Amino acid sequence: MAPEPPPLEAPGSSGTILGSLLTRSTRYHRPRAPFCGVGYCTNCLVRVDGVPNVRACRTPIPPTAKVEVENAWPSARFDLLAAFDIAFPKGIDTLHGFRRPAFATPWFQRVVRRLAGTGTIPSPASAGLVRPGRAVEAKTAVIGAGAAGRACAERLVAAGDPPVLLEREPGLAPVPGAEMFSGTTAVFLPPPQDGRAHRFELIASRSDGSAISVRADRVVVAVGGYDASLWFAGSDRPGVLTAEGAERLSTPASPRFAHAVVFGGGKRALEILERFDGKVDAVVAPGTIAPELARRASELDVPLYPRTLLLGAVGRRRVEKVRLARRGGEAPPFEVEADAIVLAHRRLPHPQLFFQAGARTFWRPDVGAYGPVVGAGGATTVPGLYAAGEVAGAPEMEDARRSGGAVADALVGAVPWSAPVAAGPSEAHHELEGYYQELLSVGPGPGKVVVCPCEDVLLPELLDATDRGYRGIEVIKRYTGVGTGLCQGRYCLPEALLVLAQRERRPVPEVGYITQRPPVVPTALGALAGLPESEGSAP
Repeated sequence: MAPEPPPLEAPGSSGTILGSLLTRSTRYHRPRAPFCGVGYCTNCLVRVDGVPNVRACRTPIPPTAKVEVENAWPSARFDLLAAFDIAFPKGIDTLHGFRRPAFATPWFQRVVRRLAGTGTIPSPASAGLVRPGRAVEAKTAVIGAGAAGRACAERLVAAGDPPVLLEREPGLAPVPGAEMFSGTTAVFLPPPQDGRAHRFELIASRSDGSAISVRADRVVVAVGGYDASLWFAGSDRPGVLTAEGAERLSTPASPRFAHAVVFGGGKRALEILERFDGKVDAVVAPGTIAPELARRASELDVPLYPRTLLLGAVGRRRVEKVRLARRGGEAPPFEVEADAIVLAHRRLPHPQLFFQAGARTFWRPDVGAYGPVVGAGGATTVPGLYAAGEVAGAPEMEDARRSGGAVADALVGAVPWSAPVAAGPSEAHHELEGYYQELLSVGPGPGKVVVCPCEDVLLPELLDATDRGYRGIEVIKRYTGVGTGLCQGRYCLPEALLVLAQRERRPVPEVGYITQRPPVVPTALGALAGLPESEGSAP
């Protein structure tokens, strides 16, 4: 059995909480622990000094702060409401439940409403008052100060066209000559409007609770990507981490695990194996394993399991074992001792801002996600909107730098804009399409398969919707709630598209995508209310 994880500790000198169990899920009150480490999932939401839904993985918390758990009573470790998880092993039917006897329906609906909330309102209520924001004007706005965004900004500064640079991570080194706002997330990028002093007006939220309105003629989106999730029984258990989560939530002196199973067969899995030398006990891949990874695993004496299904995580309070099965059904399932599962099988681009701006996107079977249609110089189908770096198909650092530089060259070189042309329909498939088809035919391991951790939507609910004749991800979203949580569908929609393509027997692009409504990340209404009036707005 894996060792018991350390308890939730009061914030120390580091100013962040890295405890294992921080909250409970909304519907079934299943234990939740940090998962993504980059502030998109809902697994580390805590209440700090009366303010609900604070992401503990990203928020500096003073030692004197009062930190409380959300959605748990009396505590996250011993939650009486977790009885729902036991009482409803096949899930709660929130759409059709308790129709008979009729007198039970109002009671059932009250229970469902109670289970649907994430935390309670701030206390005191004054915690949500308006916070004054500001407006910034520039010829060019660059979103993201990673390799691509920084290269683009540096070249624009050198050409005498300094941009406004927005970066979500706090404390990054500034780009000399550019006006940089660290700890700032672009949350809304509406389509450009002609007839204004600046065609684009995007909104960004700041870590201090305020917001910025950035008015620009051109916008370069270099927001990068993130590590994807995976569907299996118990995928929401404490101890399941993305590769980013493993990296961000661990330190050399305090790794988050001692016996991890890494899921992935490529470069990302190799990075995790190198980073956590001695802490990885096995590498599991849905398909073949890259030669570099196989060679390094052999040197470290780490077992490899190519073409293997990850059926489930065993353990109620956290991962204790991993249940696997060889693909092809020729051998029975088996278990591997582990205290963590690190998902390092693929990285996905952040497409939300492109959807909001009205840019044309297409399904990328190489990564299993949607991305913007990009032409020469990073141009998208929206004039004045450009993509650079990982979102433009350049995941490697050097390629990302070149991508950012190419966008800057196009901007300062007065190259005439021409709309990029998307490639025709592709017959290619992502390897996980066949993987999920086999997983569903074999059946995941025992336990709940939570496909949408934000809303506690289960796999049987998704499959039941297709059995009832519902088609397309937008309709499935409205029927089941998948993709409607705080993560904006980042950790459920890509997998849902792969599974629905199998169930509906049609290509993923025909399954569609949901409407990407702002904001990209949850933003306080007080921050938006504090923004100065936009150009042309009523007095």
